[in-house]
Amino acid sequence: MTMARTPKIIWFATRPPRGSEPGSCYIGAMEIKVKIPDEIAAQAKERGISIDAYVEEILSQRVGARPQAVARPRTPAEIRAWLDSLAQFSDRIPPLPANISREWIYQEHN
Repeated sequence: MTMARTPKIIWFATRPPRGSEPGSCYIGAMEIKVKIPDEIAAQAKERGISIDAYVEEILSQRVGARPQAVARPRTPAEIRAWLDSLAQFSDRIPPLPANISREWIYQEHN
């Protein structure tokens, strides 16, 4: 048998779709209803803590048990190799003109 918890309302904001007014966002709410097994409720009671605190503890242990990808600092040689790979075909890029004009930008769109 499971024990239903009081629904929680979570507020969130999301980014608007492309083309929307700059600075706008969507705000919404989501109702979450959680069913807690009696066994977990009993374990929380045994420990003398609330069910919410016990569930948070279980989740933090589970998440903490996952191996975290820790980015190590790159060596100067690795950074140089990455920059060289970015510049690999840079000799094929034509130089920019001294004065960039609207006509030059749109020259191939006529």
